[in-house]
Amino acid sequence: ALEDVQFLEVNLASFQVLFPVILILSPAVNLHRDVTASKKYVKAPNHSSKESEKGQPESILTSLVVSSHLKKPRELNMTSNETPLLEVNNLSMHFTSRASWFLGEPTYTYALNDLSMKAHAGEIVGVVGESGCGKSTLCHSILRLNQPTEGEIIFEGQDLTSLNDAELRAIRKEIQIVFQDPLASLNPRMTIGAMLSEAMRFHNVVEPNKVEERAAWLLELCGLNADALRRFPHEFSGGQRQRIGIARALSVSPKLLIADEPVSALDMSIQAQLLNLLYSLKREFDLTILFISHDMKVVEHFCDRIYVMYCGSVVEHLPARRLKSDARHPYTQGLLEAIPVDHPRDRRDNVPISGEVPSPHTRPTGCSFSSRCPLAVSSCAHSTPATEQLTLDHQVACPVVVHHTR
Repeated sequence: ALEDVQFLEVNLASFQVLFPVILILSPAVNLHRDVTASKKYVKAPNHSSKESEKGQPESILTSLVVSSHLKKPRELNMTSNETPLLEVNNLSMHFTSRASWFLGEPTYTYALNDLSMKAHAGEIVGVVGESGCGKSTLCHSILRLNQPTEGEIIFEGQDLTSLNDAELRAIRKEIQIVFQDPLASLNPRMTIGAMLSEAMRFHNVVEPNKVEERAAWLLELCGLNADALRRFPHEFSGGQRQRIGIARALSVSPKLLIADEPVSALDMSIQAQLLNLLYSLKREFDLTILFISHDMKVVEHFCDRIYVMYCGSVVEHLPARRLKSDARHPYTQGLLEAIPVDHPRDRRDNVPISGEVPSPHTRPTGCSFSSRCPLAVSSCAHSTPATEQLTLDHQVACPVVVHHTR
């Protein structure tokens, strides 16, 4: 018994010495595994030497761990006159419901209010804001899962709001979505192979005898083995199900991929792997990505441009590389202040955004942020702020900020 006790004491002492070393090395091990997986499953396209000189990190995991040492992947010409792939003009989405069956008084939910945005081909455009600001409603409206109340959604020169069901069926091949909850978006009664094959057969993407081969190729491209074709969604982890959702979205070779908070429910290492995967697939399929998130760190390092939403409207739009240095709207600055610091020595005295978010059941009058804004003046509560340019690639919807900046 004494020998057993001495043996346990020696092992415990060894563990206490080795445990800190394991903690230090584990990020490096995960990073190596992530980069190896990307090289294994994603065929790297040919890039010119100019692109490599711009400092594209090998892994988004690097950006999440040592974000202060990164450069942006690329810089787009934000003032280009090129026709955007997607253009949303003055979009409003109001839901109607009845308060009671005998009074019949309708109530309204003002989800989107006069929202405008653009996405050029090849861009990763981020839409960020707190929960309930209308990000998912924007996605569903672009896909025409909801019929917008007002406004235009122009995709490749076509206004999607004016298309009938048959015309929409043809255009939906070009616009696909990766939903936030992968389990809820996958049919539990169908195998993965059946789900991937269904869309390809419906849109005649490949010849019928090559459907299964393409499905297996898509899974391997997304980091899964081909034997997953014969399994059901409940047999996979959350990260694996999200990879399946990405493979299903890419099965019809879309031009626009809408990613509705695809990593919000996953842990940090899985988030990094999926962001790496999305970036690699963007280059492989020449995708334009509309990336929805409430994580300011992720959109800053993953996206090219960012739209900040509050209560169904865009309050600021600027290049992602200048998010921390140039953000001017008080709401954007409040979101940046709320980002947790990477190290205790970087702690700062944050002043949280005061007040409550206005009710979406009340039609907004004036600036929707005026009741919480430290810069608000009397006119803010009565006049709706127009979006004005601070620079050619930076717009903000706040007359007080515009006045002080100019």
